[in-house]
Amino acid sequence: MNIAVCLNQVPDTSARIKIAPDGKGIDQAGVTYVMNPYDEFALEEALKLKEKFGGTVSVFSVGDDSFQQNIRKALAMGADKAVLIKSPVRDASDVAFVLSEAIKAHFGGTPDAIFLGKESTDFNDAQVGPMLAEHFDVPCVSVVVGLETDGKTAKLEREIEGGKEIVEVTFPFVLTAQKGLNLPRVPNMKGIMAAKSKPIETKEIPLASTAKSTLLNLDKPPQKQAGKIVASASELVKLLHEEAKVI
Repeated sequence: MNIAVCLNQVPDTSARIKIAPDGKGIDQAGVTYVMNPYDEFALEEALKLKEKFGGTVSVFSVGDDSFQQNIRKALAMGADKAVLIKSPVRDASDVAFVLSEAIKAHFGGTPDAIFLGKESTDFNDAQVGPMLAEHFDVPCVSVVVGLETDGKTAKLEREIEGGKEIVEVTFPFVLTAQKGLNLPRVPNMKGIMAAKSKPIETKEIPLASTAKSTLLNLDKPPQKQAGKIVASASELVKLLHEEAKVI
C-alpha cells in the first residue's frame, strides 16, 4: 500500500503572533514552527497502515527550506520518502494543485490513499483535502476519528454535529484527520539517525492559472471589554437587562 501524506508547518501554539507591517502575514521574529498537529495524526495513521500491509509512505510539503526540519521529523517517525515543493502558491487552490502534480509525478498516477490533516492550525480553512480529491477524482472523507480496513475497502468514522458518522469507501480515497484518530509516535534514536541520510527531493511546479482568491489583510480580533464584578444576583439580572439587553 503506497500512501501520500501532505504536511504543512505552522507556528507553535505557544508563540506570540504579531501581524507584519504589510498586514498580509505575520512577523517571523521569535516564531518557532512545528508540524501541523492534524497532519501528524494523518502521518501516524499512514504509518500504521504501512506496518500492517507493507508498502511506502511518502510525505509532500509546499514551502521553502525552513520546512526541512519538520520533514526530517516525518522521516524519523518512519516515512520512506519526502518531496519539498517550492512553488509561489497564493491560496489553498494553488496548494492543492501543486500537491496533486507532485503526487502524480512521484507515484506515476494516483496512490492508494492520500492523508492530511483536516486543516492547518494557522488559517483553519479546511479546503486543501477536498480540492485534492477533486484533482484525483476520488472520494474525500473529512474529520476522520477512526479507520478500519482490509486493504481493499475502508470503514471510516467521522465527526458530525451532535454525533458521528460511519462511511465506507474503496481505495483510493483522500482522508483528512481529526484529533482522536490516534496518538502520534515519538521518533526514536534509530529513526532520527536514519532520517539524516534520507534525501529530500525538491520540485518547482509552475502554477496552472491565476489565483482564485486574494488575501487583502490580516486583523486581530477586537479587544474584549473588561468584566464586571457584581455584588448580588439581582444586580446581575439588572445589568443583563439594561446594559447587555440579553434578557
